[in-house]
Amino acid sequence: MNYKETYNRKLLDIEGALSKIKSGDSLVVGMAAAEPVGLLSNLHLIRDKVQDVTVVSCLLLMEYEYYKYVDKQDSPFRSETWYLGNYERALFKEGKATYIPNNLHMAATDRIQAKRVNVYCGSATPMDSKGYMSLSLGNVYEKDMLERADTVILEINENLPRTHGDTVVHINDVDFIYEYNAPLIEVPSAEASEVEKKIGEYIADLIEDGSTIQLGIGGIPNAIAQFLTSKKELGVHTELMTEGVIDLIEAGVITNSQKTLWKDKCIACFVMGTQRLYDFVDDNLAVEIHRGRVVNDPYVVAQNKKMVSINTALSVDLTGQVCSEAFGPQQYTGTGGQLDMHRGAIMSEGGKAIIAMRSSVKNDTISTVVPTLTQGSFVTIPRHDVDYIITEYGVAHLRGKSLRERTLEMISIAHPNFRDYLKTEAEKLGFI
Repeated sequence: MNYKETYNRKLLDIEGALSKIKSGDSLVVGMAAAEPVGLLSNLHLIRDKVQDVTVVSCLLLMEYEYYKYVDKQDSPFRSETWYLGNYERALFKEGKATYIPNNLHMAATDRIQAKRVNVYCGSATPMDSKGYMSLSLGNVYEKDMLERADTVILEINENLPRTHGDTVVHINDVDFIYEYNAPLIEVPSAEASEVEKKIGEYIADLIEDGSTIQLGIGGIPNAIAQFLTSKKELGVHTELMTEGVIDLIEAGVITNSQKTLWKDKCIACFVMGTQRLYDFVDDNLAVEIHRGRVVNDPYVVAQNKKMVSINTALSVDLTGQVCSEAFGPQQYTGTGGQLDMHRGAIMSEGGKAIIAMRSSVKNDTISTVVPTLTQGSFVTIPRHDVDYIITEYGVAHLRGKSLRERTLEMISIAHPNFRDYLKTEAEKLGFI
């Protein structure tokens, strides 16, 4: 079969792609580095032609003109998101966007059951001679949405890397395509501070040779990588693949040779970083991108022996309740895959689930270890699931311990400026 003819028959210009979006539609777009830059950059052009188009997104990485026309009612566009990036957060603060509570591995299926997906638009590599394209940098919910949407539109970008795993899509399964060769969105690695390096050192001490690890993005994960150079035979099973993994592979630390699942492969459900990372994953058989509902399923994660999940938090109370996504009732980011990976790690044979955070913020004026979470705070990890909490002042191992033991351990890793206060409040609360 001549798939090029099929391709040409489905090929639109950007205006044609936009014309497929109608008033009242639910439009789901690819996330992060996989977001369809062309469609989102031009979405505002149909603002006078549509009403109440709900744009469902996750961690958008660019500022788009259509944001100016987003509101909760009587507007061309509405905004719903699974995870607030900087731009979605700004809309949320203005009361123009809303958050979809979720655990990452259920985000797609929950949404599909709750509401019809009228249009899906994501990015993909150019088609090969057999009619196949790759979803490239993201498969958290993208392929699930693509399979269930009424209309599927793909943005073909020749700059995208072709990734392996469950990213393959055939031209016969797509309704329309358009070509838009935008530069890839780069997110440089954050430089680790001295405090983060100390935290990274504590975490590295807990990681044994042969462990499978999940690392996120930011100063703390970057710091951890620096202290893992003496480790051997580590594997990667992670929600997000970042540049620190390359350094550890090149240093011979990550080999994936001892993994229980997907031996010899780095497994992730999305990739975000710099061009160096995108070049690394391009046609790399040692890296596979699978659906979020598989990668982040706690029962899949748990099958990796010696699984170690490493995530961060905004605050933790003395009993071990973890808030990683909000300040009081004000949503800041999202649950993402934190609870997924955390629960998978603690169910793993020899596994460890680590929450790492600075002991204080704003020049040591605010403690991140608190007597009780601020009223209205959302609990990302319940206290009965918590395992290790780490700050620059040490490690608190809370799993299986009493309220009294937990409280004393949490006070011991708090910033010294707040320990007396925390002890006094703990006594008032009857924890000690």
